[in-house]
Amino acid sequence: MAMATSIALSLDNLPSDPLLLVLSFLDFRDLISCSFVSRRLNELTGHNPLWKSLCQKHWLLTEADKTHRGLAWKELFREYYADLGRYIDYYKTLKKAWDDLKNYLNQKCPRMIASLKEGVREEELDTIEAQIGCKLPNDYRCSYRIHNGQKLVVPGLMGSMALSNHYRSEDLLDIETAAGGFQQRKGMRQCLPLTFCFHTGLSQYMALESTEGRTRSEIFYQCPDQLAQDPSAIDMFITGPNFTEWFTSYVDNVVTGKYPIIRDQIFRWYVHDKCCVATTGDITVSVSTSFLPELSSVHPPHFFFTYRIRIEMAKSALPENACQLDSRYWKITNANGNVEEVRGPGVVGEFPVMTPGKVHEYASCTTFSTTSEYMEGHYTFHRLKNKEEVFDVSIPRFHMVCPPFRESMVRSVSRYLCLSVMSKKNEYPGC
Repeated sequence: MAMATSIALSLDNLPSDPLLLVLSFLDFRDLISCSFVSRRLNELTGHNPLWKSLCQKHWLLTEADKTHRGLAWKELFREYYADLGRYIDYYKTLKKAWDDLKNYLNQKCPRMIASLKEGVREEELDTIEAQIGCKLPNDYRCSYRIHNGQKLVVPGLMGSMALSNHYRSEDLLDIETAAGGFQQRKGMRQCLPLTFCFHTGLSQYMALESTEGRTRSEIFYQCPDQLAQDPSAIDMFITGPNFTEWFTSYVDNVVTGKYPIIRDQIFRWYVHDKCCVATTGDITVSVSTSFLPELSSVHPPHFFFTYRIRIEMAKSALPENACQLDSRYWKITNANGNVEEVRGPGVVGEFPVMTPGKVHEYASCTTFSTTSEYMEGHYTFHRLKNKEEVFDVSIPRFHMVCPPFRESMVRSVSRYLCLSVMSKKNEYPGC
């Protein structure tokens, strides 16, 4: 009877292709570890296609980048890691966001590209940290290695808004300007400005430390408590939990068209819900809304919204269907369920005539004391050929919800003390 021969398998006996397939599922740290296991694995872990994949995954590098540098893929990975290794968890996401934004702006408003500044060096960021005495979040540092904000110009990269005689446009600050605005005053300690608007003086800030009721890396608009005598009583309208989410969500809204490009500017402040459209006959009405933090406050509760309405008559409409807007009707419902009805002639003093293909847009505003409300209603038109023919055109329901906010620590402490005193009085009525 033939004896079965036992063959001891080893790495040296295995073919390269299946081993390379297994290695292709490993990250760079694991590949480096494997390279110390044996001479065979050391040779296989240096396989160029493995590092090409990692270069594309972590650094978004292309064949053109490799050719330009004149390096093998492994060496190219090593070079990038030596420079940007601390940012490997953020670089791909932020680099892609910047590339997407620039590609989009290059098509829609190229002059804004010229305002972007080149990235800063690592030692420059270290110098800024030493200057302000605070550590910068790694994702913020990573983004500024790619682009050091923008030159102080109008329009700003972070969006514009225009309403009657009110205009705002926010620049993304470069690191040197931001450091100059670093806050150490009570109520805003360890807060770094990210943006700045020349017209309103308003900035979005990032908390560099978890202090005074803020969370490290949180991004917000400051909102002084108008009912408090203490100037350090600062409420916050929160716009993002960290730099990565704040920036990438903004870029996504820009490149998907959620924030329209109007007159070579990003109108970030008007957010259009695709469901917020109503068509009556030949006429379509759509609405975009915007919250204005600089005109709002938490205490007293005063939330300022503007809305932009687009009225369009279909190009295919018959010429005899031309009409003119006579009046408007609004039904406004706040978060408490209270309803207000408003009727009036025209829209913002105008009585637009609608003809086939005609578009009429206007902006208006509203304030309310609850954190949300919604509006709906209709316009009343008459036909130009027959003034007796009157009809209503629906305005879709649109919601306005103020962003999350947090009360100042001053008010929170005051409320706690007040409740403690009241509790003691109830416990000891004779006090």
